[in-house]
Amino acid sequence: MSLETVISILQNNWPMFLRGAYMTLLIAIISTIIGAFIGFFIGIMHTIPMKSLSLKTVLIKISNFLLTCYVEVFRGTPMIVQAMVVFYGLYAYGIDLDRFVAALVVVGLNTGAYMAEIVRGGIVSIDKGQYEAAQAIGMNHVQTMIFVVLPQVARNILPATGNQLVMNIKDSAVLSVISVTELFFQTKSVGGANFKYAESFLIASILYLIMTFTATRLLRLMERKLDGPNAYQVDKKGKKEGQMQ
Repeated sequence: MSLETVISILQNNWPMFLRGAYMTLLIAIISTIIGAFIGFFIGIMHTIPMKSLSLKTVLIKISNFLLTCYVEVFRGTPMIVQAMVVFYGLYAYGIDLDRFVAALVVVGLNTGAYMAEIVRGGIVSIDKGQYEAAQAIGMNHVQTMIFVVLPQVARNILPATGNQLVMNIKDSAVLSVISVTELFFQTKSVGGANFKYAESFLIASILYLIMTFTATRLLRLMERKLDGPNAYQVDKKGKKEGQMQ
C-alpha cells in the first residue's frame, strides 16, 4: 500500500465514492427522521394513562402489546437479516420493492425500535409536577404531551438521537447485501475493478470518519444553541437579557 496508489484510486473513482457517500448520508438522515417519528408515537402510546377498564383501554393495551413485539423483534435481530427478509421476502410474494425504498424501510423501522425506548425514557424523566400543572389548567393528555412534555423530551434525547444517526451512517454498509449503492457497495465495486481492496477501503474509512465526525459536531452545535444562555439578568426596565458565562 502506498500513498500514490491511494491518490490514484481516488482520482480515477471519486464519482463512485461521492455517489456512495451521498446515498449513505441520504439513507441515514431520512431513516433517522422516520425512526424518530416512530419512536415518539410509540413513546406516547406507552405512556397513555389507563385508569379504568373500557373498550378504549383494551384497544390501547392491544396496540401497546403489538408495538412491544415490533420493538423486541427489531432490537433482537441483526439489521442485515432484516434487510434480507424485507427485500427478498416481499419479492417472494410478488412485491418488487425498490432497493432504496427497502433500505429506508429497514433502517427506519430498526431506528424506530431503538428510538421508542429512548423517547419512553425521555418522557418518564420529565417531572410529574409538570403533568399535574398541565392538567390543573385544563389540558388533556394529548395537549400535555404536545405542548409541555415533548418539547422537553426532544431536547433531552438529542444526544441519543445524534448517536443513532452516527450508527445509521456506519450500519448502512449492511445494505450492500440487497445491492443498495451506498458507500460500502461502491467501494467494493472499485476494489473489484482494480484489485486494490485495502487502498479502496482506506478511502471509504476516511469518508465514513468525515461523515460521522461532521454529524457529531453539527449535533453538538445544535445542542448548545438549544441550551440557550447559561444565565439571565433582569435590566432596569424589567427586560431579561441572556448573558453567556
